[in-house]
Amino acid sequence: MVTTQSSHSLPSYNARRYFTLTFAFTFALWGVGALLSFSQELADFYMLFMLAGLITPFMVAVMLLERSTGNGSRWDLIRRMVHPEPISPGMLPVLLLLMPLSVVIATAISLLMGEPVTQFHMAEHFSFTTGVVPVLLMLFIAALFEELGWRGYGFESLRRERSLLFTSLIFGLLWSLWHLPLLLVNGSYQYEILQQSPWYAINFFIAIVPMGVIISWIYVRSGNSILVAVVFHFITNLSQEALQISQTTKLIQTLVLSLFVLIIVVYDRKRLLAQEEVR
Repeated sequence: MVTTQSSHSLPSYNARRYFTLTFAFTFALWGVGALLSFSQELADFYMLFMLAGLITPFMVAVMLLERSTGNGSRWDLIRRMVHPEPISPGMLPVLLLLMPLSVVIATAISLLMGEPVTQFHMAEHFSFTTGVVPVLLMLFIAALFEELGWRGYGFESLRRERSLLFTSLIFGLLWSLWHLPLLLVNGSYQYEILQQSPWYAINFFIAIVPMGVIISWIYVRSGNSILVAVVFHFITNLSQEALQISQTTKLIQTLVLSLFVLIIVVYDRKRLLAQEEVR
């Protein structure tokens, strides 16, 4: 049964405006970055546009919140950014170990398919480049600003009379499509795997959908804490780069993540399948 509350007590979000502006600005900035990344004379400047596109989801969220009527949305975002409640003990292993576990399981399965055992060795370098910005710093910036924007506004804007599972699937699809311009950026992870095989690139975009469900579930189970989402996102980024895993293993990992989603749905089906309140 759908319940309603006063517009003064619930934050107000505009999903269509948020995603339209976010996609438009990001695609434009990353389009310029893609062109510069192939220029011998201007390649040093392409990362400025990549960083600008990366923080666009957050900047659009701030802009829309500033234009919204009332303070409900702004205070709600601040509350979720500095969420004072500690994560429950039962969720802590999920937060810290779920993504590394998916990598280990996928790698172990890949050995049965003939992939080398050296995949369990620590990676000697990152699988992509980020110009003058250190890759590790870029991984953290990506986790921070993506979650501030996507989780701070984008995900919440979709939670209107939808179940958490359906909202998470929609969010995961939109989040996946947002990465499309990176296929054209010289040196990016998406560009590098596209050169190896289009199927590897397709797998990257498919994997984001179950990932969107998992991170949304952890976010909601942690009291809508953006900080928890940032930590999980950063651990995810590190997990993908820590070992020398092959793209075949990453194909398997997508299946492992999908299995994790199925387990989560069965375990917490009441929360995931219940219809959200009108927001």
